[in-house]
Order: sequence, then C-alpha cells, then structure tokens
Amino acid sequence: MTKLDDIVGRQKPGAQFVLSAPMLGMKIDEFDQAATQWAQHGGPGFKAVGVPFRKVIDGVFLIQRITVVRLPD
Repeated sequence: MTKLDDIVGRQKPGAQFVLSAPMLGMKIDEFDQAATQWAQHGGPGFKAVGVPFRKVIDGVFLIQRITVVRLPD
C-alpha cells in the first residue's frame, strides 16, 4: 500500500486526517475490509478516531471514509 504509506508519511504526528477509498485507489468493498481492520486494530502509523462514514451500496453499509490520527514515530 504505497499510497497509504505516502499519505500517512506526509502527516505530522498527532495530525487528524481522513482516508477514503478513492484517495487510495481502492474499490469501496476493499476499502471497507481494510477500514474495518484499522478501526479495530489501528493501521500502519495511525489509529482510527470517531465513527467511520458509511455508504449504502446494494443494500449493504460499507465504510467509505475513516478519520484517523497519526501516531508518534
């Protein structure tokens, strides 16, 4: 996930920012799976904060974007 690493790497420790499926070039269902893991366990260099934004697609709620905070190095 080079795009993810690039985006996280540009943030200052403690910065709050949003990750979304289009930003990472992922399909919404792929992003939903990754974001679910990030919300539960954190991601590479960040942790999730707040409630993920979900969108209904074909009757299923999928995470479309998630707010995260960069962890200290």
